Amino acid sequence: MSKVALITGITGQDGAYLAEYLIKKGYIVHGIKRRSSMFNTDRIDHLYQDPHVENRNLILHYGDLTDSLNLTRIIGEIQPDEIYNLAAMSHVKVSFDTPEYTANADGLGVLRILEAVRLLNLIPKTRIYQASTSELYGLVQEVPQKETTPFYPRSPYAVAKLYGYWITVNYREAYKMHASNGILFNHESPLRGETFVTRKVTRAVGMQKKVYMGNLSSKRDWGHAKDYVRAMYAILQQDEPSDYVIATGITTTIRDFLRMAFAEIGVEIIFKGENVNEVAVLNYIDEKVFIERVGEVYLDNFRKRIGDEVVGVDPQYFRPTEVDLLIGDATKARTRLGWEPKYDLASLIEDMMLNDIKLMKKESYLKEGGYEVLNYFE
Repeated sequence: MSKVALITGITGQDGAYLAEYLIKKGYIVHGIKRRSSMFNTDRIDHLYQDPHVENRNLILHYGDLTDSLNLTRIIGEIQPDEIYNLAAMSHVKVSFDTPEYTANADGLGVLRILEAVRLLNLIPKTRIYQASTSELYGLVQEVPQKETTPFYPRSPYAVAKLYGYWITVNYREAYKMHASNGILFNHESPLRGETFVTRKVTRAVGMQKKVYMGNLSSKRDWGHAKDYVRAMYAILQQDEPSDYVIATGITTTIRDFLRMAFAEIGVEIIFKGENVNEVAVLNYIDEKVFIERVGEVYLDNFRKRIGDEVVGVDPQYFRPTEVDLLIGDATKARTRLGWEPKYDLASLIEDMMLNDIKLMKKESYLKEGGYEVLNYFE
């Protein structure tokens, strides 16, 4: 019999990669998605199967972490072997604007899942993975951060996730649940939402005249989401539940991420100024690399931009309480799970840039029999 997994947040970056990973392992995957007047399943469309197909391995349900009756009904109907709770209001800056909703979904949503499993008498059968976050460390008390490092959350998102973390630990200890936290540091991919800083960068490099950022000096430990979903799966295959930091152990500033992204298309930028007055200027183009990666048809537009500002700082993107330095120590995951990342930061950025270059080209169009370049960098 195939194992049955339930993924909340299946339409997100991690949910899409995890669904694909589990299906390849022979799982029947159920996913919860929120109702919307527009389709929001782009990331999993390649896995979609018509409801009339027999023996489907991907089945979607409408639901929301704020609705306990809905969650209990779904869990009761499908009797999952594994639950991966990946759904959340996950944008840190937006959590300051929607703190109550964030607490409800990201905090109490975890409780609703745990309580549903308990009330349905599924504790002996169902293993639970809770997506925790490096944002728990916030104002870091130790460098690097590991499982025993004290938490100091610095946003409504992180505070809500702190409740989710501890209620998972509490139910594990109180009811002997196989419930584990994955404290995942930043993980990105071509599927990352366009409002998140890394995707904002890789999308903007070829699409915008100038991109505005927040704190360029913030340091993050960035990995590839494909690596991190492997860790999620490995955590639930352990005989005993536990909590694990998943990270690369390498930290990079947003400023250097920008440099690396532009370098992927042969463009050198240099930074000038300080704080809110800091800007990046397009300094040099390696035309051979640019043509190989982007295409000669776009080269003239970039040539015109040499000496112009391509990155600026906008204070509206600063968080009220900033998290300046995150770097994880994944020793426990390496020793107990045998987990190692396959992607380094350079290969992650290359993957994201190549994807967004393709998107840029799709958004150009044919006109009167000739190829017309849209006004990128004009």
